[in-house]
Amino acid sequence: MQEIRLELTKNPKQKPTDESKLGFGSIFTDHMFLMNYDEGQGWHDPRIVPFGDICLSPAAMCLHYGQAVFEGMKAYRTAEGKILLFRPDRNMARLNVSNERLCIPKIDEAFAQKAIETLVSVEKDWIPTAEGTSLYIRPFIIAVDPHVGVHPAKHLMFLVICSPVGAYYPEGLDPVKIYVESQYVRAVRGGMGYAKTAGNYAASLKAQDEAEKQDYTQVLWLDGVERKYIEEVGTMNVFFVIGDEIITPALQGSILPGVTRMSAIDILKSWGMKVTERPISIQEVSDAAKDGRLKEAFGTGTAAVISPIGHLKWEDHVMVINNGKIGEISQRLYDTLTGIQWGKLPDTMGWTVEVK
Repeated sequence: MQEIRLELTKNPKQKPTDESKLGFGSIFTDHMFLMNYDEGQGWHDPRIVPFGDICLSPAAMCLHYGQAVFEGMKAYRTAEGKILLFRPDRNMARLNVSNERLCIPKIDEAFAQKAIETLVSVEKDWIPTAEGTSLYIRPFIIAVDPHVGVHPAKHLMFLVICSPVGAYYPEGLDPVKIYVESQYVRAVRGGMGYAKTAGNYAASLKAQDEAEKQDYTQVLWLDGVERKYIEEVGTMNVFFVIGDEIITPALQGSILPGVTRMSAIDILKSWGMKVTERPISIQEVSDAAKDGRLKEAFGTGTAAVISPIGHLKWEDHVMVINNGKIGEISQRLYDTLTGIQWGKLPDTMGWTVEVK
C-alpha cells in the first residue's frame, strides 16, 4: 500500500460546544484526505492535509458533465471511548460500482478504507459524544480535466471530508411526512439510479422543492416508465409492513443498493420475519392502507438509519400510517442497528471496524 503523507493544521478550529445544535453537514473538521489520478500514473500522492478550498479550473469536467461519485458513512464513539465504523468495506465496494458506471478508474478498496480510518483517527477529537450524534464521512471523486468536451476524464481527485452531525431529519425519530412524486422521474433501468452519483440528486431537486412547499419532508419516487411501482425515497430505501410481510422494492438497476437496507434485511430475517424484495405498486400500498393491512412504513439510510413514515401523500390521498407514530418493527430495527453502531449491543454480524 502507498504511504499516506500527513500535514497537520497549524490553526485548528474551535469544536462545537453544544452538540444538540450540530445539525447535519454544515460543520467540517480540521483535515481532509486527497489523492490524485492521472492517466498513465494511476491513483497517487495520498495525503491528509488541512481542510480548505481546492483549486479547480472553470473548465473542470465535473462542473460541466457531472462525472462525480460519492459515498456516505459514519464513525461512532462508544460509551467506552472506542471509535467504530459500520461496514466500511461495503461502502468502498459500492463506490467502485459507481466508478464503473461513470467511467472512473477503480480505487483500491482496502487502501481507501485504510485512508478513511487514518483520517478518522486524526480527527477523533471531532467525534461527538451526545446521544444520537456521530461523525459523518463523505468520500467522493470528481473529474478535474480542464476541458470542455464530453469524454471520460483522464485526471481526477479522490477526497474525504468529515462533519460532526446530529439527526438528519429535524423530526429525529418521529415519523416523517413523505410526498409521492407522480410527475417527475429520477431514474430508469439502464440509467444511473443504482450509482451514487451527483446527477441523481440534481434530478431530485425539483420534486423535493415541491414536496417542501406542501410541508412534506421527502419525496417517494415511482418507476420512470409506468409511474406505478415504488422505487425509493430521495435519501433512503423504503420498506412497507403489510400484514405479516415486510416488503421492499427489488434492486433492478434504478435504485441505490443501500448498506443500511441490506443490513436491515439481514437483521429482520435473523428475527424470523418474512422479508420480500419485489416490485410493489403505490396502488397496492394505498389499498393496504384503506383496508387496514398497512401496519408500518419506514426508510433506511446512513444519514437517518431508520426513519419511520407517518404520512404518505399520493395525489389527493393522504395515508396516515400507524396513527402517525413509530411502529414496533421500526423502533426495534433502529434500536438494534444503532446499538451495533454505537457499541451498545454485541456485533454478532461482524459489521463494525474499530479505528485505532
